[in-house]
Amino acid sequence: MHHPAASRDSVAQAISSILARLRDHGPRVHCITNAVAQNFTANVLLAIGCVPSMTLSPEEIGPFVAGAQALLVNLGTFDAERREATMIAVQMAVRHGLPWVLDPVFVDRAAPRAAFARELISRRPTVVRLNHAEFSALVGNEPSSAEAMTYARKCGIVLGLSGKTDLVTDGVRIASIDNGHPLMAKVTAMGCASSALVAACLATDLDVVRATIAALVIVGVAGEIAAEKSNGPGSFATAIIDSLYGLDGPKLAGRVKVS
Repeated sequence: MHHPAASRDSVAQAISSILARLRDHGPRVHCITNAVAQNFTANVLLAIGCVPSMTLSPEEIGPFVAGAQALLVNLGTFDAERREATMIAVQMAVRHGLPWVLDPVFVDRAAPRAAFARELISRRPTVVRLNHAEFSALVGNEPSSAEAMTYARKCGIVLGLSGKTDLVTDGVRIASIDNGHPLMAKVTAMGCASSALVAACLATDLDVVRATIAALVIVGVAGEIAAEKSNGPGSFATAIIDSLYGLDGPKLAGRVKVS
């Protein structure tokens, strides 16, 4: 991680500490996510020691978010119910000072979706986690370290930019993460679940950059371990949940790839 400099050992230790706190405290993450991602996202959170909740009902989402420790807003299946639920949930998260993560899925596919994502970003999510195509759609420029830092600084957010190498930046600090495996891109909802894990880590650490790095390293290392036991995407989807469940500090320490 750049500015301030951090040794690999200190980064590994910090990530291991966040993982331990996830297990000790079991934060509840309220997830507004797409229909195809709900089951996998819930299982990922449970495997790491957290508690998922998923209701979209306008009548009850306010109390659900108020009692949670973090919120995920994923725009995957962008229907009227999710849009209404999102506005209520974000208002409640802001009112109660809860960390929340925006995952602007497929904003590169439709202008109304991108416009809604920009509206949400103006409400200052704690973290925006997105891929290269989504970044280009929102920002209007090709993603790079400099562009990511500029956008994060302009919006007052932490940005998690996924790709072959993930980038995490608040506009001042920036980290590159090389953990993960290609099979992760072959499982539906892997990105959605990873964003939920970011929200969970935010509930356990006040340093937003550090918490975001921890989440992406944890899921990346679990993916590497799962790939060693898998024959393809089907077995991998099961194996990564098992890997998350069995992950601990020593297993993390030897695999952290953060610079």
